[in-house]
Amino acid sequence: MSAVSLPTSLEDGSVQVLRNGFKTAVLLGVLSALILLVGQWLGGTTGLVVAAVIALGINGVSYFYSERLALRAMRAEQVTAAQAPRLHAIVAELAERAQMPMPRVYVSPTATPNAFATGRNPRHAAVCVTTGILELLDERELRGVLGHEISHVRNRDILIASVAAGLASMIMILVNIAQLGALFGFGGDEDSGPGFLEIILLALIGPLAAGLIQAAISRSREYAADASGAEITGDPKALAAALAKIERGVAARPLTPSPDAAPVSALMIANPFSGRGLMQMFSTHPDTADRIARLRAMATRPHP
Repeated sequence: MSAVSLPTSLEDGSVQVLRNGFKTAVLLGVLSALILLVGQWLGGTTGLVVAAVIALGINGVSYFYSERLALRAMRAEQVTAAQAPRLHAIVAELAERAQMPMPRVYVSPTATPNAFATGRNPRHAAVCVTTGILELLDERELRGVLGHEISHVRNRDILIASVAAGLASMIMILVNIAQLGALFGFGGDEDSGPGFLEIILLALIGPLAAGLIQAAISRSREYAADASGAEITGDPKALAAALAKIERGVAARPLTPSPDAAPVSALMIANPFSGRGLMQMFSTHPDTADRIARLRAMATRPHP
């Protein structure tokens, strides 16, 4: 059922979006500070500049072609309004409510129930759903999921993820430069920078810290998309119900891990692989039970 106006009980969603936006900015700042610290410790600005050029170049290309790469990895095909009238109607309505251009609509022939949005900005965006999610969810729940994905596009989360990936890549490149310097003996006097054992330690800790921060940024953006998506639809309970179904559906029919699917998994509304991984703090997705609890709280708060 479509909501005509936003209930006042959802006003706290804006607060959640602002809070997660602030958290994202802080995490990006910490990641940038870590890069500067590592760069300074490794001995000057030359390596930092080289790492920046390489990392931003690689991730810039990835960002520009992110839409094409993600859709190709999921074997997604664009569908017209005639081919998928219900899907198109929901996306068009939500895009209008979000005051953004209508994204292109794709369907992936994948049994795992999931959805994702991609594209470098709202004018070059696409929303993709799997056949599994179309079979699993009713129209109200599907609308909740698509509101979440529309929010990712409106919030420019692909850009934020690309910036985080670029910064994290810089740390790995800096470590590689330092390792080559220690191995081949270039880089100045022995006292001018860290020793070989220190570089090995940095090779372990630096990427680990960057990965943890990058995962935390991803989780923060998922929380923000939940809250702003619920504002767009005016129906947080629908997204909560959809997330519960999706988690059960993924457990029953997980996505087969592959090099192509792994990068796309971070874009999806839920982790498409079975199991919880090593630790929650390494996950790109928040705990589903916590997401559901937050959404239900948005819906049950009394009107002022």
